[in-house]
Amino acid sequence: MNDRAERAVLADGVLVVVTAIWGASFVVVQDALRLADPFTFLVLRFTLAAGLLTVLDWRGLFDRQILVVGAALGALLFVGFITQTAGLQFTTPSRSGFLTGLSVLLVPFVGLLLFRKWPSPPVLLGVALAVAGLWLLTGGMSGSAGTTAKGDLLTIGCAVAFAFYIVLLEPAARVHPSTPLVAAQLWMVALLALAALPFVPRYLNPTPAFWWAVLYTGVLSTAVCMLGQTWAQARTSAVRAALIFALEPVFAAVFSVAVGRERLGIRELTGGALIVLGIVAAELGGALWARRRAVAS
Repeated sequence: MNDRAERAVLADGVLVVVTAIWGASFVVVQDALRLADPFTFLVLRFTLAAGLLTVLDWRGLFDRQILVVGAALGALLFVGFITQTAGLQFTTPSRSGFLTGLSVLLVPFVGLLLFRKWPSPPVLLGVALAVAGLWLLTGGMSGSAGTTAKGDLLTIGCAVAFAFYIVLLEPAARVHPSTPLVAAQLWMVALLALAALPFVPRYLNPTPAFWWAVLYTGVLSTAVCMLGQTWAQARTSAVRAALIFALEPVFAAVFSVAVGRERLGIRELTGGALIVLGIVAAELGGALWARRRAVAS
């Protein structure tokens, strides 16, 4: 295995850890949103994360190019968060989970649209398997379409925003240092959430449990994980990253079961297995496809 392949494998491993942490944080965020409105929670979470990374590398934020790129990526992040949150008010959690996961399907086509990068057939197979797994794991499109159409459209907007974010982060991460680039994005999300506060209903019950949720999500789920994602996407492709992110509902379900929130049936287990199979097919098939093309050339 050459150095480039080793770096890609390490990057994929980092993304798996990041996805596992994000999956575990679903329970934490769900509990926090009973104690505060989403925008107040986002302001506190992202301000903490941005402040931490700014302390680690504040000089990098004086780079105008990093600020511009970070602000653009941060705006996409904010659109993803806000449309997902708003969509959940009008649709079911299972539909939201499936539609958000469609970013896995959209990433190859966004890459094709922006950079004319064609994914290999094994990767497309992996994407198809992952989407099928998401359908089963999250319950697919259960619910009445007539009452959830508005929420579904908002959540599709979330999937589009996240797909563009994943694709655009790859070239930015290869050019700019990770810490200030992530800090600039997080400040943008925090500022946009703060600007929205006067226009949304607000409530806050600042219990110790709530501050623990802010600390956990701000430090681990946001600062550490987004730094890890940015570092990894400088060393792997956007499509591979999106496939690994499809594991998020798998980890969320596992941790939810572990804390006694729900039980998994045959459908959920089959969906999780299909997502894992899709990632294995893309990884192994992609490697064999690249070797075959190298031999042919």
